[in-house]
Amino acid sequence: MTKLTLAPKLMMFAKILGLFGLSSCVVPPAPVKSEKLKALTQKKDLSVLFIGNSYSFGVPKTLEKIAKEHGRNIETGHSTYGGWYLHQHMKHQPTLNKLRSRKWDLVVIQEQSLLPSLSERERRKKMDPAVKFLADEARGIGAVPLLYQTWGRRDGAPGLPKDDFFQMNQRVRQGYRRAANTAGDLFIVPVGDAWEQLFKTGNGQELFHPDGSHPSSLGDHVTAREFYRVLCGASPD
Repeated sequence: MTKLTLAPKLMMFAKILGLFGLSSCVVPPAPVKSEKLKALTQKKDLSVLFIGNSYSFGVPKTLEKIAKEHGRNIETGHSTYGGWYLHQHMKHQPTLNKLRSRKWDLVVIQEQSLLPSLSERERRKKMDPAVKFLADEARGIGAVPLLYQTWGRRDGAPGLPKDDFFQMNQRVRQGYRRAANTAGDLFIVPVGDAWEQLFKTGNGQELFHPDGSHPSSLGDHVTAREFYRVLCGASPD
């Protein structure tokens, strides 16, 4: 990997995207109930709870930093445990206590990285009930639930011959869309689509930690930028 600082890399990627006429994502958030999300994007102060696993470890604080740089205040909380599935969170009292502890503006729901890409039967059995439960809990406190669409692994799903990032990313995208519909037309933050744009320019490898799964510091930054775009209604340029 070329030894560049994070800022020059981001500037380079922004220029590349501009040359191709690309924005940071392909698929906008679901339009259903858009009035409520639009109203939140106008607020200077937002509170956001992340529920998920290690893919969410570095994103909340990076999002806070980006918001501060643009004159916004985003306060984040998290209930995130390495390798966890959402069905574990729905039965985990500390997660539920944190969710119910205050009136969050938004609750971000992130599934284990492989599950959304598996068969519809497995997703319906293991993912959909937990997404719906947590989304209903969020609505119960007056928050807007959001699905955090993650990404395909750098080399595709482990153990799946000839798989690659693009194929797995498409399955992950479809899995989140179907889960969103099942849970009542949830908004989606299409992070995986933003990653895919960089892959198409030949620069996607640097988004990953060496394990080919978790985000690097650049991956966290690109992810947080996509959250800022959705939550604040503007790209952080």
